[in-house]
Amino acid sequence: MDMTLQFHGATQEVTGSCHLLTVKGQQVLLDCGLIQGSKADWLRNHDPFPFKAQDIHAVVLSHAHIDHSGRLPYLINQGFTGPIYTQKATAQLCDVMLRDAAMLQERDTDRQNKKRAKHDLEPLEPLFTEEDVEQVMAQFVMVDYGQRVQVADGVEVCLSDAGHILGSAVVELWLGNKPQQKKLVFSGDLGRAGMPVLDDPTFIEQADLVLMESTYGDRLHRSWQDTLVELKSIFKRTIHESRGNILIPAFSVGRAQELLYLFHLYAKEWDLSRWRICLDSPMAIKATEVYVNNYPLMDDDFKRFTRLSSGQHPLLSSAEFVCSTEESIELNDIHKGLIIIAGSGMCNGGRIRNHFVHNLWRKEADIIICGFQAMGTPGRILVDGAEELTIHGQSIKVAASIHTVGGLSAHADQAELLSWYRHFEQSPAVILVHGELEAQQVLIEALNQDSANKPKNSAIAERGDCLDLNALPEFVWLNKASGSKT
Repeated sequence: MDMTLQFHGATQEVTGSCHLLTVKGQQVLLDCGLIQGSKADWLRNHDPFPFKAQDIHAVVLSHAHIDHSGRLPYLINQGFTGPIYTQKATAQLCDVMLRDAAMLQERDTDRQNKKRAKHDLEPLEPLFTEEDVEQVMAQFVMVDYGQRVQVADGVEVCLSDAGHILGSAVVELWLGNKPQQKKLVFSGDLGRAGMPVLDDPTFIEQADLVLMESTYGDRLHRSWQDTLVELKSIFKRTIHESRGNILIPAFSVGRAQELLYLFHLYAKEWDLSRWRICLDSPMAIKATEVYVNNYPLMDDDFKRFTRLSSGQHPLLSSAEFVCSTEESIELNDIHKGLIIIAGSGMCNGGRIRNHFVHNLWRKEADIIICGFQAMGTPGRILVDGAEELTIHGQSIKVAASIHTVGGLSAHADQAELLSWYRHFEQSPAVILVHGELEAQQVLIEALNQDSANKPKNSAIAERGDCLDLNALPEFVWLNKASGSKT
């Protein structure tokens, strides 16, 4: 029986998650995400899929972040008509995120086409439209955590909470029939234990192969307590020195809601009453509504706090919600006393860039980077110490203080990834995805030196690799991008 796994995205990079399972001639796609980063990276999203979209029987989506879900409308545009299995909250968040992405693409394409028309160039087409997003929503099949469902002949799936964002899932897949059946576990994006709002990632015990993310495979985050102290010190310094505004580029789903909750919890301790806090992101505002409406998926501490607190919901009470463009522009005239949370999280789009134009060059301003910054993104350029940043064709001097607060990350660090893997019995084989190569090399060495649970076999996926799953735990490569089939 044919049973293969081929890697088409998030291979030695963090974005563009996309992996193709073939079982009994039926094809199931794990994630279908956008590639993010530089302009050259973005253009890769327009490349044809390395498979026929109409041949895909089903998609299993781990969570709503755009680097996992963002090419679903394009997949449908290219002929995919099958079901998309995912957790209910993930579908609701995709409704927000994909519509926003389609609107931005159509707007940007219109802008480019006006320029192209002046030079008699052929007009461009957006990667996908809002009509394509409508079709994505029609093809979603909602799956509860813990519910085992058949998604194709010989492929059963169960989703468990990954603790990364609302609705995020660790995906268990049973492939084929006994006694030849193999079990694959796809980590999706793993969250961190003890973080606010969401439950901890679910531990899985059985697998023949673990497909594991490795975003922070080469580093350790600060403890949660140290992170709170770090944030307090930033606010305290800014208040006491009468400095300027604090800008926080934040992912609209997950990070923005976590910040709102922290500002509610620590308003008094951090002396936030002196600040005007603005969530300046229509998408984050809509995503916050989804979080509020999915209260049962939150962790016990959040639910307990919400029941005991009086007044407005903790995600709705700590900040002003800035929706209109006019309201956002008005913030540009305020030079101190503002905390602005705005997308995008990697600073490569959204309203944060406009706020950078008015604040980045001010030495009294502070920028808090609190999420992963992919190679080539403006956020990564800032973290790496750039003295200037180009925004809308304009070179802006970087005089503001840049703070990288890694402890707010929604991704597990190396110790947490190793701990999650140690809960598997019988040391299943591991393939690393969703990480830059340097981080993956450090993590795979740590896995192979871990006396507590050393994998039977391990590898770092390359784009185009195709693995014969029948041979597990041995790795038999039917196609190997590097050329050697071992």
